[in-house]
Formats: sequence, structure tokens, C-alpha cells
Amino acid sequence: MAAQFSIRLTPAPIEFGTDGWRGIIAGDFTFERLGQVAPIAAQVLKQTYSAETRDSNLIVVGYDRRFLSPEFAEAVAIAVQQAGFDVMLSNTFVPTPAVSWAVKQYGALGGLVITASHNPAAYSGLKVKGAFGGSVAPHITQEIQAQLGQPMVPAQTSGTLTRFNPWPDYCAILRSKVDLTAIQDAIASGRITVYVDVMHGATATGLEQVLGCPVRELRSAHDPLFGGTAPEPLAKYMPELLQTIRDRAASGKAEGVTVGFVFDGDGDRIAAVDGQGNFLSSQILIPILVEHLAGNRGLTGEFIKTVSGSDLMPKVAQLFNLPVFETPIGYKYIADRMLQTGRVLLGGEESGGIGFGTHIPERDGLLSALYVLEAIAISGKDLSELYQDLQRRTGFSSAYDRIDLTLSSDATKQALIRELKERPFTEILGIAVSEITDPDGFKVRLADGSWVLIRFSGTEPVLRLYCEAATQAEVEARLTWAKEWAIGHES
Repeated sequence: MAAQFSIRLTPAPIEFGTDGWRGIIAGDFTFERLGQVAPIAAQVLKQTYSAETRDSNLIVVGYDRRFLSPEFAEAVAIAVQQAGFDVMLSNTFVPTPAVSWAVKQYGALGGLVITASHNPAAYSGLKVKGAFGGSVAPHITQEIQAQLGQPMVPAQTSGTLTRFNPWPDYCAILRSKVDLTAIQDAIASGRITVYVDVMHGATATGLEQVLGCPVRELRSAHDPLFGGTAPEPLAKYMPELLQTIRDRAASGKAEGVTVGFVFDGDGDRIAAVDGQGNFLSSQILIPILVEHLAGNRGLTGEFIKTVSGSDLMPKVAQLFNLPVFETPIGYKYIADRMLQTGRVLLGGEESGGIGFGTHIPERDGLLSALYVLEAIAISGKDLSELYQDLQRRTGFSSAYDRIDLTLSSDATKQALIRELKERPFTEILGIAVSEITDPDGFKVRLADGSWVLIRFSGTEPVLRLYCEAATQAEVEARLTWAKEWAIGHES
């Protein structure tokens, strides 16, 4: 497998993947190409949402803390303004969910966000948000792509351009979703100690702004290189937070419950750390949140999971008689389902994106953290205790992991897809295959109840390998097998 990305003499085609268009800065992702895409995206948003926004002409533009993000956002705002649209441009970096909320709050046609989310520092990107305040459905991004080669009708007059700060209103709406006083009291009394790793991203100072009380924030400085790693909420990218909490636990001086949060580069994904310094992905957080919202808050509605979600999730939903719906990977599929059903408790994906029926149909790392803090304040329990309680109640326990392999070329990807289709697995490590489904990638269920998912990223030249099994050793063995299979079938 190749290095992080490959150098090309010609830019890759403008294509929208799992969540937006992303590309290498100065290679694929340039001011000129943004100037082409942004007005067309605004035009498609108007074609799609004009009626439900009462002929609004407004587009909201925001950005993260990546290299050139403020300048890219300014270029987008000007291009869209010159195309005849009114534009509200953020005057500071903000989490992507804050832009989505502003779209809904101001009755805009949609939002355009300069961000490459969790991708490495060499990337930037453009996310498109609909008038409802969430990721647009695939058919809308497909329409944007389809119109790229067509000339736009010149605008008779330019629109307006207004700069604004999305943070105050965004923080206010998040505060209204939880028992803020209970959380503040628990922090002030020492019953909860909060650490936050913002990974040099757009949530810097965010949790403290929402809570109105101090938290212990790590890596808040502006660093467009993200310390040399990717701003993705995975254990391998957050050693400082893990070690800090482990040292606190080992000191014997920690009182109350210690919890750590980590947010990705644009603040729509989350992971956590328990009081002993153990990494907790959304595979663990989502069941805890389902139990909190349905059990403690008495809320109901459909639970939406993606194909890579843990089997514990539907089992917890069953405890509260919640209907379960499964989607492909990508929050836009969850958002689309939220809009279809109208009554959803929670929608969550393995990669850390979690959204709530109490808010807009958008994943939101900060709101997820608030609900987790509320669950701890009510129970007085560490996150791992809450998780173990659910395992006991459902009679189900498992281990989970994911590894990513960078592909050397598109030919490699196509060769692997052909292999999967033409020679489907019948066993893995001597365990018979009971079922193979392919709603998004190839999910292989084994006779012992474990599963392996082989899937190609929609935003990077990456092969993602997922596994859930009874023990961590079994997970590691199956992932090693899958990795060796992939490397052995490179073209």
C-alpha cells in the first residue's frame, strides 16, 4: 500500500463522496475550482429548497482551521454573491454543525462549509448543507456534479455579503437541549472532571463556551498540520489525552468521575475516554446515549445505525422497544432517513458522527458531549460502568476495531472489488461464512456471530477494514487476515 497521498500532474475530477468534495490543496482543491463549484452548489440548493424556504436567496458559508480555510471561504462567499445570492459568511472558524444550525435558524437555502473534516492536513474540502440543517442527500450532490460542465446564466445583479459570528446562537441552542445546571453543578463540585482534546480543530474553546465553566482543553492552538497526524477521533491520534487521564488515575488523587472527549477537525465527530484512560469510540457511546435518552429522558423514536455499527446497538434499542433502521455509511444517509420519518431518537455512525431527533438532522460532537455529561451527572457512573451495565442487561459483549489501508491506485481498488464479487469468501480463519451483504462495501457475517466489513472510503483513496467479534484477540486476528488478503490482491 502507498503513502498518505500520491502526487498527480493533473487534478482529480471534482467528485462528491461520503460527505462532500475533498482534494489535495493546490492540486485538486484550488481557488479556481472552488469558484466553479460553489455557485453551482448554490444554484442546486435554490432549485431544491426554494419552495420550502419561501424563495429565500440566502447561503451560509463557514470554515474550519485548516490551511487557507478563511481565504477559501472568502472566495466561496464572493463567487456565490456574484452569482446573485445573498451570503452570510462566518467571521471566525466554527464547527460544521454551527453552520448547519445557522442555515436552519436564518431560513437559508443551505450552507457551504470549507472543511476536510478528519482528513490529513494536505486536504481541504467543501461540504454542502441543505435548508433543513443537515447533509444533503446523494442525489443533490450528484446534481451538482452533473451541472459542473454546463454554463450558468449570469446574474443580473450581485447579492449581498454579511459577516457574522455563529458561535453565540449555536451555543445557546445547545444549552437548551440539556439540564445545564446539573452538569455545571457536577463540574463545580468535582463530581465530574472534564478533559477535551480538540485536535487543533474548530471546536477549540467550544465546550467551555457552551458550559460556561472551565474544562481542561488540550491541543487548542492553531496548527494546520494537526501536530503531524490526522484530526480524527481515533486512539492512535490522541496519545496526550489518553496518557493525561491515565496519569490522573494512577496518582490516586482523582475524585468523582473523570471523562475525556475528543472532537475531529470540524467538530461533527466525537470519541471519549473513561476515567482509567481507555479509548471509547462511538460504538460504545451510541448505546450509552440511546439508554440515556430513552431511559433517563423518556424519549422515543426510531434509532438509526450504519452498516458498520456494533450489534450491541440494536440490542439496547430493543430494551426500550425502539424501531431500528440501518443505512450505508455516511451521515447524509442518516439525515435523509431522519427527514423521511420525522420521529427519530438518535442516528449514529461508527466513525463518531451522532445526531439527535431533539435537534437538527446533523451530527454534532458538542451536543453529543453534553448528553454524555448529562448521563454521567444523573448516574454518577464512569462511562465504562455505564457500558458494562448495558452489556449485562442485553447479555451481549464484544470487541471492535478498524484499520485503514491507503490504496496505491484506483486500479488496486477495482481489482479488489472484482475479487470480492467474483470469488466471495466461504470461510475466514476456518470459520464458515453465514452471510455476505453489500449495501455499502462487503459485510461478511461468520457462523460464530462475528463480522468483517471491507469497504472503500468515499472521501480518500483508502480501504477500510472493520471487525466485531467476541474478544479483542479475535478482532485482531480477523483484521490481520483481511489486511493480508487485501495486500495479496493488489493489482
